Amino acid sequence: MKTISFAVPCFNSEEYMDICIESLLACGDDVEILIVNDGSSDGTAAKADAWEAAHPGVVRAVHKENGGHGSAVNAGLAAACGLYFKVVDSDDWLDARSMEEIMAYLREQASCEHPTDMVIANYVYEKVHEDSRTEMHYRNVFPERRQFGWDEVGSFNHSQYLLMHSVIYRRQLLCDMGLRLPEHCFYVDNIFVYEPLPQVHTMYYIDAPMYRYLIGREDQSVNERVMMRRIDQHVRVARQMIADVDVMSLEPRRLRKYMESYLSMMMCIASVFLRMRNTDEDDDKLDDLWKYLKETDSALYRRVRTNVLNLGTNLPTEVGRRLGLGGYHLAQRLFHFN
Repeated sequence: MKTISFAVPCFNSEEYMDICIESLLACGDDVEILIVNDGSSDGTAAKADAWEAAHPGVVRAVHKENGGHGSAVNAGLAAACGLYFKVVDSDDWLDARSMEEIMAYLREQASCEHPTDMVIANYVYEKVHEDSRTEMHYRNVFPERRQFGWDEVGSFNHSQYLLMHSVIYRRQLLCDMGLRLPEHCFYVDNIFVYEPLPQVHTMYYIDAPMYRYLIGREDQSVNERVMMRRIDQHVRVARQMIADVDVMSLEPRRLRKYMESYLSMMMCIASVFLRMRNTDEDDDKLDDLWKYLKETDSALYRRVRTNVLNLGTNLPTEVGRRLGLGGYHLAQRLFHFN
């Protein structure tokens, strides 16, 4: 069995995928790199085949019809055979020095009766147009370099969510829970780092900048104009998260608190962008989303609605709309997330 399977969703990634693949190859011969060509129309398929031919037994090309990022992750997970599983987007890369320590720990887990469920490390926003880097860490949240459970997790700041970039899952955990992401939909990485967490009982945190997250391409899903156009897909993801996890029944309390906070963030983003578009139809969509949460779990609704993230953004006035947009742009400057 390979120590870890890296799934690399690729759609028209010919121009930049090589840097990503090279960073994964540096992790050793006991890794599996699954280049998932999601129906690309450029030279991505040929590049994937060339990488497989150059590194047999390590790189595999997986070709499929276009189904979106979630579909590519699903295909990667279905094909994977590693003890651990990580998604690395084709325009991002892994830090070589950080991966030395991370891979050493993952290799140790291969001989354990109960390998750690989730390994966590830091990620870095690489903003290409500003030539700036912002490292997001969890050193105030998690114990360092020892296994722990949810009862030892501290308080997250509003910028400190677990993202796809920062987590490595035990692959069988994802398979046992039947994780499957929606197809033809963006922002499904939120489901990837939300729905498995109730199944995660053991964690290990390494305070190192593992993942380098490129920000700045005009076609990225986190680009503000792109998010504006695709806000309906964000709403679709939020609705699935509400439907799939009974947050208020979760134990321990710190897991429940984190899940509640993450959902609050998702509802805040939906509120901000729907109010930014500022049409009667978008106001109806926002009302419907909050109504859906209330009908699904009224107790969770009350807690999410009164979360500090949502107090200003949902005031039913022009003042409320401006407060929400002002808070969003302040968060952009502080946290560099798009």
